[in-house]
Amino acid sequence: MSAVCLPRTCRLLRQVPRGLPAAMRRHFSLDVAAPLLRTQGFVNGRWVSAASVFPVLDPATGQEIARVADFGPAEAKQAVDAAHEAFQSWKHVTAKERSVVLRKWFDLLMLHRDDLASIITFECGKPIRESLGEISYSASFLEWFSEEARRIYGDIVPPPARDRKILLLKQPIGVASIITPWNFPSAMITRKVGAALAAGCTVVVKPAEDTPLSALALAELAAQAGVPAGVFNVVPCSRDQTPSVGRVLCTDPLVAKISFTGSTNTGKVLLKMAADTVKKASMELGGHAPFIVFDSADVDRAVGGAMASKFRNSGQTCVCSNRFLVQSGIYERFLEKLGRAMDSELRVGHGSEPHTTQGPLINAGAAEKVVQQISDAVSRGAKVLKGGKRLDGSFMEPTLLADVTADMLCTKEETFGPLVPVIRFDTEEEAVAVANASSVGLAGYFYSQDVGQIWRVVEALEVGIVGVNEGLLSTPEATFGGVKQSGLGREGSKYGIDEYLEVKYMCFGGLDP
Repeated sequence: MSAVCLPRTCRLLRQVPRGLPAAMRRHFSLDVAAPLLRTQGFVNGRWVSAASVFPVLDPATGQEIARVADFGPAEAKQAVDAAHEAFQSWKHVTAKERSVVLRKWFDLLMLHRDDLASIITFECGKPIRESLGEISYSASFLEWFSEEARRIYGDIVPPPARDRKILLLKQPIGVASIITPWNFPSAMITRKVGAALAAGCTVVVKPAEDTPLSALALAELAAQAGVPAGVFNVVPCSRDQTPSVGRVLCTDPLVAKISFTGSTNTGKVLLKMAADTVKKASMELGGHAPFIVFDSADVDRAVGGAMASKFRNSGQTCVCSNRFLVQSGIYERFLEKLGRAMDSELRVGHGSEPHTTQGPLINAGAAEKVVQQISDAVSRGAKVLKGGKRLDGSFMEPTLLADVTADMLCTKEETFGPLVPVIRFDTEEEAVAVANASSVGLAGYFYSQDVGQIWRVVEALEVGIVGVNEGLLSTPEATFGGVKQSGLGREGSKYGIDEYLEVKYMCFGGLDP
């Protein structure tokens, strides 16, 4: 396929990319003097070392780019204690003061947008344009929740008797453990932490072991913004230390709330650990998004939406389209137009190269999973129309499969890679049944110009987020979260802050009637 990385380009991936801005070249080598490049943990307003370190690798090259403090359960406990102590004062800070601090943090993210984006690109593999977009998206949650901090309203409820008043007060829940994934190493933190801090909570963040540098850069800017010591703590750790650190964050009695984004299986483990102390939990777990194109759709618009939804971050997003269902009347036309778009728009390479649209997958195991899904589909009768091969390291060719059926592996499990399996269907009822035949329900997409059909399908799809004639959905103003085994609770929007609040009922009696 002409749109993928050619052998000469693949060789360049092993070198420092050419034509980089000076700031990006500095971050590529991770110069320890760079102000946002931190490799220690952040606890109680101080940078803290650990007894050992673990490597952070550039997924495009496999090269080590930094060694980060490898925290264990003792350091995690210290962070929880610091957050609990800080909560005693932070919960009394006025909403206006919290708003000002969050706004300063937002301003600093935007000021350092280029440097933060380059960190994401080199530890996560994301194309630089997408990394820049993530930082803007990440900052938007700090801006949004800086405004929502001043809108945490309680209620005065009409009482059943004349001699009393009923008031419902909203108060911060306490210390929140924040456990985040590698695919959005900045935005998944600010979406949770922005709400928590706005509500008056304090947090301990455990970033993914693949991408701790973004979290630590956020800690540096939080300190500069005036977030008090102990309010925002970061405990980086290796894969080996993750179970013991996670256990502290999920079982310590001082932790009142857990917020996790990651796989459904891991979420279930964390919920079980949190059960003994009955912690409040919000879980944003796995997805398996259907992308339905009906005969009435604008095919060109549907192809554009498919490109945006599927290939962002090389298909490594939880709301990424995974199962493509196309009605028989436009099936061939959709495949032909999508194939042309893939050829003309997709370029595989190191994320720092300005024309790259498809970076590496996070590691070799992720690439191997995509290869297995392709092999399984082909063995069951699917046809490879574009791509289909694994390139050097963890790079994958963007792949288009036709004649896919619902019994294939790629239609049963989340892919997290640049694979488009296309299923043909005949009726609306058939498409909805296939779309809903999953234990998860995070996002779903469909294209139609039939108004009646739009309302029917929106109500019928068993998902928490629906894109109608639109492939990009995320915004701080709207809720984010799923149904079934895709999780619990909602993030973003005016509802996201409720995850960090308790409602206290006050009955004020003894009043003269």
